[in-house]
Amino acid sequence: MNGAGVLLPLANTTTDAFRRVPLLTTRITRKSSSSTRNSLVIEAVEGQASPDTPAEPVARRLILLRHAHSSWENRSLRDHDRPLSKSGQADAVKVSHKLQQLGWIPELILSSDARRTRETLKIMQEQVLGFLEAKVHFISSFYSIAAMDGQTAEHLQQAICKYSKDDIFTVMCMGHNRGWEEAASVLSGASIELKTCNAALLEAAGKSWEEAFSAAGFGGWKLQAVVKPD
Repeated sequence: MNGAGVLLPLANTTTDAFRRVPLLTTRITRKSSSSTRNSLVIEAVEGQASPDTPAEPVARRLILLRHAHSSWENRSLRDHDRPLSKSGQADAVKVSHKLQQLGWIPELILSSDARRTRETLKIMQEQVLGFLEAKVHFISSFYSIAAMDGQTAEHLQQAICKYSKDDIFTVMCMGHNRGWEEAASVLSGASIELKTCNAALLEAAGKSWEEAFSAAGFGGWKLQAVVKPD
């Protein structure tokens, strides 16, 4: 919705979604009459909030998706270049529709540049328009960082804060184990298992992504669900 507003929670949603409602501000004018000169008139005005009105924290939703199952048929290929298997292709279709049903459609997608993550995303974009409309960045370090113990969560935080904006509320990061499973567990404080084409849905509140990460810290992100193909 166009226009400024305060953020109120919507009832009966899968997650804590928000909507904007108009703000009522005041406008003071002077009005002259035969009986009173220069009297003050205070009117309620719907529209732009005062610059001094503080922004309210809103839900920041993070999807950590492990790529779909890949093929090992061609042993001559580098690991980076392995394609999806047929079962992996089918799983990518299923998960894209499940995320759509839950209303978790990203506005920004940050992905490893490995072939299997690219193919997973391409299938999801073919299935659900929302994934096609999202802005996409392929980040080569997402492939290598996943193999390094204890570094993925912080690396994802840095990437999200770099590429996202305050008006983006849902971000999806696509990558590999063991890093993705580890990052989901570190951020949520829970022990999370991510098999191929599993997605951890995490949520925290903040006026910006930086504030959400700062406020929630490691262990403070709420795990809403782990989405699986079956």
